[in-house]
Amino acid sequence: MLSKNEVFEIIKLLEEAYPEPLCALIYKKDYQLLFAARLAAQCTDARVNTVTPVLYKRYPTLQAIAEAEISELEKIIHPCGFFHVKARDIIAAAKMLIIDFESRVPDTMEKLLKLPGVGRKTANLMLGDIHKKPAVVVDTHCIRLSNRIGLVNTKNPEKIETELRKLLPMDKSSDFCHRLVLHGREICKARRPLCDTCSIKSTCKKLV
Repeated sequence: MLSKNEVFEIIKLLEEAYPEPLCALIYKKDYQLLFAARLAAQCTDARVNTVTPVLYKRYPTLQAIAEAEISELEKIIHPCGFFHVKARDIIAAAKMLIIDFESRVPDTMEKLLKLPGVGRKTANLMLGDIHKKPAVVVDTHCIRLSNRIGLVNTKNPEKIETELRKLLPMDKSSDFCHRLVLHGREICKARRPLCDTCSIKSTCKKLV
């Protein structure tokens, strides 16, 4: 496993390579990110970003989503796949946000996990991006890169989250995960990683 100094070096190099670690999902309101994250399950962020403008034009408020006809909502989100369960979860979550959380996305892991369709990955995204709290978002890029680099040695998302919480400064953890996504898409790809042009190759377990 990597030393603390090596971890800090990786953080620094990724900060230099990706100075603006923004979430790829486009949103204006807190609940819009929540629902976009639900749509992104087994779907690309790029495709979700083509669907959500249509979704939020048709349903411009949280109340409108809560009152949506599920069949109509399914037609809109159909391109994202698994549209039956996603539509059900989005409508149910909208109702719960209104009834239980004063129409705001809650700011604790415990409360977020009560929302339909929300797991730890989405909950951490909300905590980090909406509420600016320490968060570790373990997506497919995080799983692949954290193992390949040598930060962890497990494919279990919850164990990876636990290990990264120990390794990363909490004030940098959310941005670090966003940078892993950017690095995974541009350089450290699943099939053909571009190791020769990698900014962190000097500390990557795969190469050293």
